[in-house]
Parts: sequence; C-alpha cells; structure tokens
Amino acid sequence: MPLELVAVLLTVTGIIGLGLGYFLRWLLTLGKRGTLEMDIKERMLEAEEEAKRLTFEAEQRAEKILEEARKDIREREEELKKTERRLIKKEELLDQRQIDIDSEVDYIKERVGEIKELRGEAENLVERRRGELEKATGLSTEDARDELLKQIEAEYEEDLAIRIQKLDRDAEERFERKAREVLTTAVHRLGNNLESDILSSTISLPSEDVKGKIIGREGRNIKAFERATGVEVVIDDTPEVVVLSSFDPVRRAIAKLALERLITDGRIQPARIEEFVENAQNEINKVIKEKGEEAAYECGILSLDDRVISILGRLHFRTSYGQNVLAHSIEVSHLAGMIAEEIGADVSVAKAAGLLHDIGKAVDHELPGTHVAIGIRILQKFGVDKSIIDAMKSHHEEHPYETLESYIVQVADSISASRPGARRDSLENYLKRLAELEAIANKVNGVEKSYAISAGREVRVFVNPEEISDYEAHRLARKIAEQIEKELRYPGEIKIHVIRENRVVAFAR
Repeated sequence: MPLELVAVLLTVTGIIGLGLGYFLRWLLTLGKRGTLEMDIKERMLEAEEEAKRLTFEAEQRAEKILEEARKDIREREEELKKTERRLIKKEELLDQRQIDIDSEVDYIKERVGEIKELRGEAENLVERRRGELEKATGLSTEDARDELLKQIEAEYEEDLAIRIQKLDRDAEERFERKAREVLTTAVHRLGNNLESDILSSTISLPSEDVKGKIIGREGRNIKAFERATGVEVVIDDTPEVVVLSSFDPVRRAIAKLALERLITDGRIQPARIEEFVENAQNEINKVIKEKGEEAAYECGILSLDDRVISILGRLHFRTSYGQNVLAHSIEVSHLAGMIAEEIGADVSVAKAAGLLHDIGKAVDHELPGTHVAIGIRILQKFGVDKSIIDAMKSHHEEHPYETLESYIVQVADSISASRPGARRDSLENYLKRLAELEAIANKVNGVEKSYAISAGREVRVFVNPEEISDYEAHRLARKIAEQIEKELRYPGEIKIHVIRENRVVAFAR
C-alpha cells in the first residue's frame, strides 16, 4: 500500500475521531446545562416561596404593631378626654365659686355700709346721752369718771388690795413657771455629753526597752525633751507606760504627739527630738485653729477675727473641773441661743457671748487677772462688738448685769456646769446614783434588765412577758417607784418605764 494512501487514511481517521469527540462533548454539555437550569428553577421557586413567607410574616408584624399603636392612641385619647372633662368640671366649679365669692363680697359690702351707719347713729346717741348727763349732773365726763373711781376705791379698797396681791402672786408663779419651762426646754433640746479631759497624759509603750531610749545616755534624751516641750516626763515602775505632766494643756498635747511619733520612729536623740517637737507644735497649732473654726461654725458665729478663733481653739486642750472648756463653751452658746429665742432676746449676741465667755481661760496661766478680765481685754483688743462683751462679762457676777443677754449667758453657764456628769466633782455621785437605780429595779422579780438614762431622770425596765402580765406591769412600776423613793435621795422626779415585749421566733428550714 502506498504511503500516501496510509497518510490519507490516518488523516481521515483523525478527523472522524475529532468529530466524534466534539459530538460527545456537546452531548455532555447539553445534559449538564439542562441540570443547571433545573437547579436554578428550583432555587428560584424556593426563593419566591421564602419571599412570600417573609412578606406574610412582615405584614402580620406590621399589622400587630399598627394595632398596638391604634390601641395606645385610643387609650391616650381616652385619658385626654378624661383630663379634659376633669378640667371642664374644675373650671365650672371655679366659676361657681367665683360667683359665690362675688355675691358674698357684695353682701359683706352691704353689711359694712349698714354697720357704719349703725355705728354713726350709736356714736351720736352716746354723745347726746353724755350731753344730757352732763347737763343733769353739772359734771363733765372726766369729773364724773374721777368721782366714780373715788367711790369705787373707797368701797372696794380692801378687795382691790387683796386682788392686787393675788395678781402679783399669780404673776410671780406664772413667770417662775415660764422660766422653768424655758430652761427645761433648752436643756432638753441640747442634752449632749461632754467628754472629760485629764490633767496628765499617759502614753503606752510597745515594750519596756523604749523607756531606756526615752531616758537616753545619762538622761540626755529626757532632758532635751523636757527642755523642748516644757513638760515633765514621769517614768515610774508602771510597765510600758510613760506619763506627761504639765499645767499647760497645749504643751502637754504637743509633747504627747511628739513623743508618740518619736517612739514610732525609734530614733530618739536630742536633734530629732527638737525636730519632732517643732513639727508637733505646727500640727497642734493647725488643730487649734481648726477646733476654733469648727466651734464658731457650729454655733453660727462667722464674723470673729482669726486671732480670736485661734485663741478660742486653745480651749480644746483646757479643762475645768474635768470638763472640756471648748465643749462647755459650745454648749453654753447653744443653751444661750435657745433661751434667748424663747424669751425674745438677741439670739446672735447671746450665742456669741456664750461661746466666748471663757476665752480668757485659754491664756489665764500666762497673763495676770481673772479669766473674765483677761477675756474682756482679748475681745476689746480684737474689735469684738461691745454688746457681746457686755453679755459675757457678768457670768461670774464680777460685773453688773447690763443687758438681758448677760443674764442669759450666766444662766446657760450655770446649767452647763452644774448638770449631772458635766464636771468631775459630781461624777462619782452621779455614776453611783445610776448604779443604785438599776440595782433597785433589777432586784424586783420578773425584771430581766434595766437601764438608767437621761442623767438618771428615767429608768427603763424590761420585764419577762411570761412572768409579768400587762396588769402586773402597772403594779411593778409603782412598786419600783416606791422603792426608789424609800432608798434614794435625788432632786426632782424619776420616771419609770416598764416595757413588756413578747417576741415569738420560728425557723423555716
């Protein structure tokens, strides 16, 4: 076979193979396209159904929202209609009231006119009668009145004298009762406690070895400390305790603060002692000023000179019979203000004089004279109002009472100083009486516990409800009162409260 024929056959075979391959590929492609079209149609149908479903749900939600909105609008419309009806009723009521008021005003005007006419007629009638009487008797009105008074005095002279005495006695009793009410009200409204200070300060030591550090080699540390502070350091056999003693409370406060910080620091030596004492002095000066400002602010006295406030603050470290003088001054200020308010005196002057009445005690160990005289000089020097000075200078009766406020300050000072528990000389008796009151109540059968309160003016007794009935509680109160009257001596009266409280407790588990 010739090569040309073979080549032609191969060529024809290749062409036929290519045609068959193309034809098969076309068939495969046609089948796949039909499948894709079917998928696309199915997805389009699903999408249309999902869209319809979402549209339906959206329409349902929108309808529900619209329905709620319509309901809310209807409710608001109803409320507005109700409010409108109420307003209309109120307007009608106001209109009716205005009509009634106008008619009443017109009626009152008519009555006023009638009363004026009647008053004029009555005055004219009185004048005519008076003229007729004067003509008939030959006496003027003044002469007739004098003659009548003379006859009455002559006939009822004894009765008038008795009546005047009774009025004087009643007036005195009434004024005394009013004074007691004013003082009792002031004390009751204040009723605070005063903290008692001491004349020496005690410092606790972390260990007994610290005493040696405080003394120092050959006593140089303790000598340096006493020299820098002016305070005596007492180191005795009491374990882990050092006592600072000084007549000057400010020096004692500085020494206490400095020594406490030296003990905390641990390096006690003369150079550091001077440094710590100086720092303590600066801090105590700040405390003094703060205490003075707090006292003035608490009492509402805001126009004082800064130097007066600083001197006033020193009273925080001063005591009198164990009573803190600054706290006492604040208490006197409040009491004076309350009493002045009750009787119509100048409250601001009374309060300022009460606060400053003992200011001389802040420096009475440094200047000659009584604390009243020193206080007067201090207040005059720093331009305090004369009315305040006049009100404070008579509280110990060294000067005559010149104003009503001076009496008030003296009374307030006496109340603050003499009330039970305020000063140390009566503290033991005060505490003893409270203990005896509670002991008398506690020894009665059925009493669980008792408390003496209000400076011993009241006793609250708690009884066992299972042993004491309500009726027996009245008898028990009377019994305790009789026992107190029999066993104790006391001023005034003591109120006994018997409290019967029944409590039931259960547990839920």
